[in-house]
Amino acid sequence: MAPIRIAVQAEPFDAAAETERLLAGRADIGAVASFTGYCRDEGGRLAALELEHYPGMAEAEMGRVAADAARRWPLLGLTAIHRHGLIPPGGPIVLVLAASSHREAAFGAAEFVMDFLKTRAPFWKREHLRDGTLGPWVEAKDTDDRAADRWAAATSP
Repeated sequence: MAPIRIAVQAEPFDAAAETERLLAGRADIGAVASFTGYCRDEGGRLAALELEHYPGMAEAEMGRVAADAARRWPLLGLTAIHRHGLIPPGGPIVLVLAASSHREAAFGAAEFVMDFLKTRAPFWKREHLRDGTLGPWVEAKDTDDRAADRWAAATSP
């Protein structure tokens, strides 16, 4: 199975450094597909996004999703990092790097991992508004569920 790195952390990550870590000493990797999700300012009304997680369970679920991706695609490496804590607008929240010999597997695996991180990993988001008030917990989106559902019938290349 491909090397898998999972992390849940408060501090920002460096996507370029994580890519270099994934590629270090490797000449067999022909493609790395990456996704970085950032905190939006929601039209200027958001001061920060609070992300809470269930410690231990979040990492375990991320590991299950990553292992599933590694079974579906011929991956040579996979990194998934998710932050928790208060994240200001423009701050990175999540990073997925999928490495393979060819782009198709890397793209597919990265998209698969993100679709399931959005729907299965135990993270909760709450808005901290610029006016000093605490906003609601962010509701799950039907579009995220539909994106994950499409993989149930899909097979890998």
